[in-house]
Amino acid sequence: MAAQTPFTGLLFMHRLVKISTSSQRLLCSRDKLVKLYKQRKEIRTFSTSAVKFKEDDGDKSDSLSLDSKHALPFRRRRPLSPLERISGMLPQDTLSPEVMQLREQDQQDLDDGTHIQESAALEDSEQGGVLRSDDETDPVVEPNTSGTQSNSAFAADKTCLPGESLLTFGEFLVAEYRKQGQLEFRKMFRLQTGTRLQSGWGVIMHDDIAGQPAGSFLKTNRGVSLCIRRASLEDYVLLMRRAPAITYPKDAVTMLMMMDVNEGDCVLESGSGSGAMTLFLSRAVGPRGRVLSVEVREDHQKRAVLNYQRWRTAWSLRRGEEWPDNVQFHSADLSTASSLLSGQGFHSVALDLTSPQLVLSTVIPHLHPGAICAVYLANITQVTDLLEGLRCLKLPLLCESIIEVPIRDWLVTAALQKNGQYCIRRSPILSKGPTQEDEASDDTEETQTEEQPAFGSVPYVARPHPLQKSHSAFLVKLRKFVQ
Repeated sequence: MAAQTPFTGLLFMHRLVKISTSSQRLLCSRDKLVKLYKQRKEIRTFSTSAVKFKEDDGDKSDSLSLDSKHALPFRRRRPLSPLERISGMLPQDTLSPEVMQLREQDQQDLDDGTHIQESAALEDSEQGGVLRSDDETDPVVEPNTSGTQSNSAFAADKTCLPGESLLTFGEFLVAEYRKQGQLEFRKMFRLQTGTRLQSGWGVIMHDDIAGQPAGSFLKTNRGVSLCIRRASLEDYVLLMRRAPAITYPKDAVTMLMMMDVNEGDCVLESGSGSGAMTLFLSRAVGPRGRVLSVEVREDHQKRAVLNYQRWRTAWSLRRGEEWPDNVQFHSADLSTASSLLSGQGFHSVALDLTSPQLVLSTVIPHLHPGAICAVYLANITQVTDLLEGLRCLKLPLLCESIIEVPIRDWLVTAALQKNGQYCIRRSPILSKGPTQEDEASDDTEETQTEEQPAFGSVPYVARPHPLQKSHSAFLVKLRKFVQ
């Protein structure tokens, strides 16, 4: 037992010596790391001028340099634009005053060393952006995050044609994306400040759209170019918010031709719906005309009024003049509202009702002789009910026509080969053996396929569009005659 005690003491002393040796090694390594860190602090970093950080431990610039060490790779001189490179090679007497002012400003920044600010360096390093001073001015316009030019620079460079106006806030615009001639995306929106256009093809800020000319192609954050244009009345009617089904533009235009609506006419409309036909009638009669729109349902009447007022507001911003306020909306049942029509005469009547034969007895006495009453009906059974009502009521109306307005879209594209090149028309070979002229023509055809084919040498392929519009309505033309 006594012999084991010295051995245990020796083992304990050996462990103490080993621990002290390892601690000394750690202290030595720590001293080396501190020396390397101090040497690294003395490294000069360059941007537009040499900057050496202070070595005082209590100075705030040291703590700032430690926090902004990740921003050091960005502290480099701003790359020169092509315009700056060209201006640097030209004599000074040939440069414009604006370019000379920019060069003097850059030289002053180089001399004073004010091009880099530590606060800006820290902020940009946190955001992961490139350092740029607040007073830096580039002679060329830099693209923004959405890949579009700035509105002010574009407006300054582009000269507008007489009567042309740039896109302004409050207008209704349409964004479209077409791929290989086919429409893949279409959206109508109202241009507003601080809003963005969202789509499956990317995002465009509304502030970047304002100030651009209509029909511009702007890139989204995903690099997809969308065509931004003003919404026509047809676009607005098809894409606006609606309560009931609308009168489609193809049918509305045909009804206007049936009714022979002219500027200054007084027109009666029964069935305001969502206000589609009301807008077409309002434009047709003009500021000297008048439209009386009657709707039996209050919710439909409110939607029609709202759509009508929104279009008028957007039009005034677009053209600088007001859309004529020539529509009077009333919520009433026309079959029992004879007092509403008392003392009035109409050049034409447009009916969009489920059972128009029920209101004809009230409407026809206020229709001018020889004028037209156009009826919009969804199915053929309604047409037969209307004709049966005319037979029983014995009204002075003559049914002149019952038509349907179909539209068939077509795809007409240039014929392409599988490799993406244009197909070339080939003339028939009359002789069996190839001649020098045939060989020369073959050579020209090969060169044309490599470059741009000549006019008339590319065949075209035309076929009906696979997605066709279905049936919308039947249009009945009734003319009042004198008994």
